[in-house]
Parts: sequence; structure tokens; C-alpha cells
Amino acid sequence: MSTLNYGRLSSGRGIVTLTAEARVLGNIPLFAKLPPAKLKLLAFTSEAVTFIDGEELFHAGDQSNCAYVVIDGEVEVFTHADADQASFVLGKNELIGEMGILNNAPRSATIRAKGKVRVLRVTSETLLKLLSENAEIALDVMRLLSDRLANTLHKYEESQAKLKQYEDR
Repeated sequence: MSTLNYGRLSSGRGIVTLTAEARVLGNIPLFAKLPPAKLKLLAFTSEAVTFIDGEELFHAGDQSNCAYVVIDGEVEVFTHADADQASFVLGKNELIGEMGILNNAPRSATIRAKGKVRVLRVTSETLLKLLSENAEIALDVMRLLSDRLANTLHKYEESQAKLKQYEDR
């Protein structure tokens, strides 16, 4: 098992203030509409985590106890247990792990770091409170989920068309 770096969002020397971390969070589109006080609270209740290449953030079937926001880097999403190839890649500012929290269900996919990746770990309690108290954030998450569903449906339709072409040969 590799070493994880837990800590604050901002890097550099000296003491990092919640105000500085709130500014970092405010630059993430999902959180940009939050007032400074809520950004500070989010900074205080969340945790920056660094994963190395190939390291799993979580595995399909795991308990959904947190979500992640990608701060730097990319993650690969594996939707099939035996898949050697990622279904897709998510990058900076993407929210991952929210589906299990919203559905109160185990993880539906395995997520692995593609290179070094730095994420913000947000507990399920914090995310649910954030969504229930901030309609604009909840709407943004609904749009994100809707976009992902539409993309998945498009990939499914493409796969079905390719399968039909193969069967017609």
C-alpha cells in the first residue's frame, strides 16, 4: 500500500489559513457560488488527499462514506470489476463518489489515480448538508448527474449500433 498525503489544500511554506483554503475552494466551479463563511466551513470539514499513479481512491462495492473533488490531476473510472481499461477519465474540478452517497448504496465503480492526483475528501454528512442547504449547488450536482447519464446512454447506443453491425456481417 502506498503512502497517502493528508493535509490542507494550499501548498507552500508557513501556516495555511482557512481563508486561503476557502479561496482555493471558491475557484472550484461546484463551490464558486458558496458564500465565504460556507467555504471556510467546507475547508475546515474537508481534507486534501494525494494519491499516486494506480492507487485506488475507492473500489466498487465499498461503502460510500465520502465524495472527492479533483483538485489536480486525473482519475480513471472502471465500471466493470474485470476491466483492464478505464471506462472514462475525470479531471480537475470533477466530483466523484457522489452517486453512492445520494443513493445510500455501495460504490458502483472503482476509481484509480492516473498519475499523481490531489483531491478534496468530503464526508457524506458534509456533502448531504451542503446539498440540502444550498439549492444552487444541488442543482449543479443534478446537472452533473444528468450529463453523466446522457453520456452513458450515448455510449450504450454506440455500442448497440456496433454490435448490430457485427451481427449483420
